[in-house]
Amino acid sequence: MVQVGEAIVSFDVLREPFCCDLGSCKGACCIEGDAGAPVTLDEVAAIEQLLPHIIDELSPEAREVIEQQGVAYTDVSGDLVTSIVGGKDCVFTCYDSSGCCYCAIERAYRKGLTSFMKPLSCHLYPIRISACGPYKALNYNRWDICKGAVLKGRQAGIPVYRFLKEPLVRCFGEEWYRELETVVEELKKQHYI
Repeated sequence: MVQVGEAIVSFDVLREPFCCDLGSCKGACCIEGDAGAPVTLDEVAAIEQLLPHIIDELSPEAREVIEQQGVAYTDVSGDLVTSIVGGKDCVFTCYDSSGCCYCAIERAYRKGLTSFMKPLSCHLYPIRISACGPYKALNYNRWDICKGAVLKGRQAGIPVYRFLKEPLVRCFGEEWYRELETVVEELKKQHYI
């Protein structure tokens, strides 16, 4: 691990290949797992404000879950997460005609209906952030459903941190990302990565 500003970044984030391959996974990260995506209270407020613009895109089951428990809940680990349908699908997951899922929140953002793109935890995936004393620890979360993304990243020569430049800048800022790139170059020179 290496410290960059307020973050401690695992070497896996810096060296492991990754480039989402939606054609391969069909967006399984939004529909698999045992809990929704981690969210903050500010993100919940942004989603609630956006809800009238996206509610018609959501499945009847998703609308029912939102009506009963809201857009988020506290999971068994005590984390605030997006609500889910049937024990797996995020309530904001929608499907196209080919069975590929998309995020209703991100779709509204791309249409210019909101300045909120989607929860940061979704935007940063497969990086997961956790507290580590006064620092934020950035770790690479490996998941079998992302095998296609690993292969595509390896073929393109794209490591996790480069694939996730936009959300990392969103989270930490441009200056932090430039410092990360400088650290990566130094680690390469020293053959650590």
